[in-house]
This record gives sequence, C-alpha cells and structure tokens, in this order.
Amino acid sequence: MAKESLSITDNRTGKQYEIPIKHGSIHATDLRQIRTGPDDFGLLSYDPAFMNTAACTSRITYIDGDKGILHYRGYPIEQLAEKSTYLEVAYLLIYGKLPTKSELDRWLHDITYHTMVHENIKKFLDGYRYDAHPMGILIGTVAALSTFYPDAHNIFDQRSREIQICRLIAKMPTLAAMSFRHSVGQPYPLPDNDLSYTENFLNLMWKATEVKYAANPILAKALDVLFILHADHEQNCSTTAMRCVGSSHSDPYSAVAAASAALYGPLHGGANEAVLTMLKEIGSKDRIPEFIKSVKEGHGKLMGFGHRVYKNYDPRAKIIKRMADQVFEVTGRNPLLDIALELERIALSDDYFVSRKLYPNVDFYSGLIYQAMRFPTTMFTVLFAIPRTSGWIAQWLEMLGDEEQKIARPRQIYLGEQKRDYVPIEQRR
Repeated sequence: MAKESLSITDNRTGKQYEIPIKHGSIHATDLRQIRTGPDDFGLLSYDPAFMNTAACTSRITYIDGDKGILHYRGYPIEQLAEKSTYLEVAYLLIYGKLPTKSELDRWLHDITYHTMVHENIKKFLDGYRYDAHPMGILIGTVAALSTFYPDAHNIFDQRSREIQICRLIAKMPTLAAMSFRHSVGQPYPLPDNDLSYTENFLNLMWKATEVKYAANPILAKALDVLFILHADHEQNCSTTAMRCVGSSHSDPYSAVAAASAALYGPLHGGANEAVLTMLKEIGSKDRIPEFIKSVKEGHGKLMGFGHRVYKNYDPRAKIIKRMADQVFEVTGRNPLLDIALELERIALSDDYFVSRKLYPNVDFYSGLIYQAMRFPTTMFTVLFAIPRTSGWIAQWLEMLGDEEQKIARPRQIYLGEQKRDYVPIEQRR
C-alpha cells in the first residue's frame, strides 16, 4: 500500500527526507529540516499571494471551483438561497448548524435588540467630509465601536463574544445606511424593530417623511438572497485579513474594520462596479463584437468573468441571474441588462474564453440589481461588507479555537544589501 508521504532528495547535499502528507498537503515547517549546514535556517516555500498555500483548516465553507460548487457548512448555496433567510444562514455559519425554532427566535430577538448605535456615533460621522466615500466611513465607524464597547477585548469570554457578535451583525446595516445618509446630507432614521433584517436596512436607507417605511417585499427578498450569497467565500483577501488581525487577539471590531478595508480595494469588493463601468462603455449590443475583439488583443478586460477559485460557472451568478427578472418587474428593466445578456452569450460561445475557463461570476449581475434598486455605485462594497460580516465572524471564531494557530507572521526571502557601514553625510557621494 502506498505511503502517505513525499520523498525529497536535496541535490545540494545528497540527503533524503520523507515528508508526511495529510489532507493532500504537507506541513510547511517540515521543510525546515532540509538544510545545507548548521547555519542554514532551513528550506522555505515561496508563494506570493498564497496561490498554493493553505494557512488554516476550516469547516465553514467548501468550494469546488472546477465543478462550480459552493457549500456553507455542507449545505448547497442553491438550497439556502431558495429556502433560508440571511440571518438563519448567519447563525449556520457562526454556530455550525441550522437553528431550531426557539434558537432562531432568540437569535432574531438579539440581533433586533442591538440595531441602535450610540448617539456619539453621529458626532463621529459629522467629522467626515460631506462627500466622503461611504465605505471609508463604514471602516472608521466599525473600528470606533471598539472604543464604545471595551468589554469586546475579552475575546475568550464566551458571553462577551456572543454579545459582540450580535452587536456587529445588528449594527452593520445601521452604520452602512448612516454612512450613505451622511454622504448625501440626509438625517439618520431610527431602526424599526418591526421589520426584517433587509427591510430595516431599506428603511434606514430610504425613509423620508413617512411615518412608517414599507419596503417592497420582492426587493427585500432579493436583497436577502444577495446577502446569503455574499455571506462567506472561504479564504479570500478580506477573510485572510480578518484571521491575520484576529490572530493578534485584537477585538472583533478592529478585525472586522481591517477585513472591511481589504474589501474596499477594487480587486476584491469593487468588481461589480467595474462590470457596470464596462457595460456603460460598451454602450449598445452592436458594439459587443468590437469589445470582444479588443479584449482578445489585450486592450481591455472582460469584467465579471473568471475567478481565482471558480473554473466553471459561479453558482452564485446563476442564482442572481434568475432573481434579476423578479427585481426588474418591480424596478423596470435595467437597460444595461440586454448588453450583459448578449455579452455573456457571445463570450460563452467563444473558444477563447471557454478554453480559459472564463465564466460569469457573482459580480456580473449583482451590480445591475443594486443599480436597479437605486443604490449608488459607492454603496456596492458597503452592501458586500454587511453580509460578509457573519462569515468574517465565523472565521474569526474558528481561528480562535484552533490550537495550531498562532499570531500570523509570514517569512520573507531577503534580497537586499548585505551589511554596510554608516557613512557620515559629508563623506557621501
């Protein structure tokens, strides 16, 4: 029977080593035994951007990129999007199981109870320029929450952790809406505890002079599904930031702020905005062949296609595409949709894109729906951060309970100058 190990011969020394293989991987520190001499630190693995490095074990999200599969805690994303709600999925991610009726009722009560924010947060928001980006405001206000709740530093106290979890999930929509309202100079409505999670967020976003805001149920449901689809996605850039910052045992607000800052980058959270920009630049269906030709010639990118993990049709994109029709029945058809559909049809019939496994991802259609629901493009990353908070928290909790985890401290390969003596300034040339 074949051994679960890797045999390595170091041609520099002629020595042989046997490295155990577990779960299809080798432990990077096992390479340290491969040395040329007593002064040699040992062999390092060099992996820019973690292209082939697993930094943790996890039981939260499973992705098979070749088959286009996404599971939360073993449940297919298609089933959760059809049958569940975002807050039920958040419970699943954090606690590892679907809640019972009583557990869900308690969970909904606790989240609803914590939707208000301290009045001083309003003063904090007033410090931002009138035209500040909502995502920049959100990052700052989430980080500021750690100063309002000093008990959050007791990260190994289970009861304290549970309170911070509820506070974060409950207050993210409130802070997100406040960041938008500040950017457009509008007053901040109060949360309405009679409404569902997404209905309340729409209330906080759009309420004007009416006594009670009534969200369109189709739009509220669509937003809830989008929140489910964005709740977690394995070890991406922002999740890695959450784990790295959390590994120093910082409070969860600071860690979520760091994760949000990673999401703020256009290569991570800004992809759906880039799709809208691309569709606007194309302008009409008859210009699509010209655009496709320019992409093939290296003069542009097909935004919303391809994924670092998925080498098949992103399962989330299929769900959003079906949901778009329901949204447009309420909002009216987004004129960019016809361009998007034709662009997808042409790209998926072109060997150039198919051979490179470039299929639509979640960002290709989500921006069209957000735009149809009147969200400005500056809010797109904010809309990403709200649901991803539950995934970040689940990953943070898992990291804290993992005995193999220590404070994140990657190695480097130094290629700079060797020892040099200091030269007084008058002698430098």
